[in-house]
Amino acid sequence: MVPRGRVTSLAERIAIGERWTAGQTDPEIAAALSLSVWTVRKWRRRYQQAGRAGLASRLGRPPTGALGQFPPEIRDTIRAMRAKHPGWGPLTIRTELAGRPYRAGQRSPSRSRIAAYLQQEHLTRQYERHSELPQASAEDPQQAHEEWEMDAQGVVQVAGLGSVAVINITDLVSRVKVASWPVLHVSRPSTPDYQVALRQGFGQYGLPQRITLDHDSVFYDNTSASPFPLPVHLWLIGLGIEVRFITQPPPAAHSVIERTHQTVAHQAFQGQVFTDGAALQDSLTARLEFLNTQFPSRALGGQPPLVAHPEARHSGRPYRLEWEAALLDMQRVYDYLAQGRWFRRTSGAGQFSLGGQRYGLGRAWADHMLEITFDPQTSELICRAEDGQPEIRRPIAGLTKSDLMGELDFLMAQPAYQLALPFSPAAWREMMLANRLVAQ
Repeated sequence: MVPRGRVTSLAERIAIGERWTAGQTDPEIAAALSLSVWTVRKWRRRYQQAGRAGLASRLGRPPTGALGQFPPEIRDTIRAMRAKHPGWGPLTIRTELAGRPYRAGQRSPSRSRIAAYLQQEHLTRQYERHSELPQASAEDPQQAHEEWEMDAQGVVQVAGLGSVAVINITDLVSRVKVASWPVLHVSRPSTPDYQVALRQGFGQYGLPQRITLDHDSVFYDNTSASPFPLPVHLWLIGLGIEVRFITQPPPAAHSVIERTHQTVAHQAFQGQVFTDGAALQDSLTARLEFLNTQFPSRALGGQPPLVAHPEARHSGRPYRLEWEAALLDMQRVYDYLAQGRWFRRTSGAGQFSLGGQRYGLGRAWADHMLEITFDPQTSELICRAEDGQPEIRRPIAGLTKSDLMGELDFLMAQPAYQLALPFSPAAWREMMLANRLVAQ
């Protein structure tokens, strides 16, 4: 049974109004949102009467406050309890209060009044309904390069180099090992590392139709219940590549790329010693060529991938580094973001973060729960507060072609480029991109 009295989030209240507008009944809405019928009825009626402005939470007593009839020391004690024990809920706090010797025989606030007070003082945990990012539907690929799996293997120790994380990409139908890119001396690869690995694959095999990813924080802001896509994700969208996130952990999902990790490690670097990252990259490149053209695959009846699927030599969607700026269509990015909706609470200074960017709305917007959408016509974020006050807009930050292309945009802009010695990880990535330009 769904408990009554749970604090609803702004996202849930908006969903109640939208579902009612679409013709759903209170019981249907309650079942869909895992709320009680009483809660749905309350907010549906407010939405009917006042529209969006009626969705502002009004827990507590406006004149005196939720615990206005109790002594100030009770309110101070509750605040102190919640500050020291953030995990304690209203029932725990009430039980602790009643159990204190100096409170013997005295009336204690009810659980609901304590909950209202915590809400009034902004001491509640913010419940936000999880909303998935818009993404491609799950389909079984039928053709080569219809879907790639990409993942970074956990950090391994490679003799002569130390800690290495290898990014691998595999085509799901043909089992072609598209690319392997080693990242040295880091706990996890960064956006530029993933872009280099993908550009290697694009340059040799063309652009795929779709890429599946895990839930790593490099792809989207996974700390929020309403996540925002990050640059590598939007860069793929701009190139016309659908992105889908796995819904189950490996090996239930991404089983092919998990096997690729093992195969590539056995073939390219286990038991070997390397003097530098370039030597490891050469080994990876050579072994991928062997695996794709000579090594028999059990999944393909004992044939190498490019023998079983000669059509997998290219996707038919050509890519070159010098074409990337032209291939990157920002309208695709804008249309994708226009499908999203995000909820963020502002700070005491009226600021919020979205996609790693900081936005300020002014102190008049301090400590507000915002509903944020994107206007693809003006490239602006539309911010609406739960109390129904007029919307406010801010130009979206970090969303230019240059921002999404990252290091490649910088490299392409240079008439002559000389790398500094010794090579840094960034310089090594740039060298690999420069080599690809020369090869093309």
